[in-house]
Amino acid sequence: MLLPARAPKAWQGLSRLKLLAPASPGALGSETLHLRPRLLSWQGPAGTGGQGHPQGPGLRTRLLITALFGAGLGGAWLVARAEKERWRQQQRIEALRQAAVGQGDFSLLDHRGQARCKADFQGQWVLMYFGFTHCPDICPDELEKLVQVVRELEAHPSLPPVQPVFVTVDPERDDVAALARYVQDFHPRLLGLTGSAEQVAQVSHNYRVYYSAGPKDEDQDYLVDHSVAIYLLNPDGLFTDYYGRGRSAEQIADSVQRHMAAFRSILG
Repeated sequence: MLLPARAPKAWQGLSRLKLLAPASPGALGSETLHLRPRLLSWQGPAGTGGQGHPQGPGLRTRLLITALFGAGLGGAWLVARAEKERWRQQQRIEALRQAAVGQGDFSLLDHRGQARCKADFQGQWVLMYFGFTHCPDICPDELEKLVQVVRELEAHPSLPPVQPVFVTVDPERDDVAALARYVQDFHPRLLGLTGSAEQVAQVSHNYRVYYSAGPKDEDQDYLVDHSVAIYLLNPDGLFTDYYGRGRSAEQIADSVQRHMAAFRSILG
């Protein structure tokens, strides 16, 4: 009774085996080669995506390695750039020192009538500008820029104070009283300096400042042609840098801070 029921199933199984059986030895070889990749694929360990071959690092690992490599290159570039900037700054300082700007002493009067010489400013950072009180535009603009630099530096309590100084190149008109009226319009610590024609000529020569009074008009008024630059002196009293009209207050303040950070006194 059971045999007839099982026979169809057995027959069906045998039929399937016959269909799967190779037709010839050559075909068997072909089938074996064809099935081998399937077996390898099926026997791959779990977690490998069904592949038996080892895989490289994942995407996250590759991205991390790339980021670290890029950060290393960026850091090396920043270090090289800072070193190059320090080298250029040192070369500039050496060139300015060889120009012998600011050598020698001077003797002048400040806007309070007190005698002043170069030694009075030792131990201080100084921003110095040469001009004249009757200057219509350039001198006021440059002095405004100078005191803006001083204010920006004053905003950092950790920085040493900077003394702003205005030296006239027009001693004929800029006496002590004229300077006192003039400097009060800019900054409470702005110090005006004047003197005789010979004294002004000496300090101007020391700092390589050119000036020349123009012809007088019918009212005996005249302009003074002069070089335009803001000078930076370090606490040793040495000329350290200068800034022309093209430099902004922000650029000058940044430069002064770099000089402060690099300063090492040679006076002991």
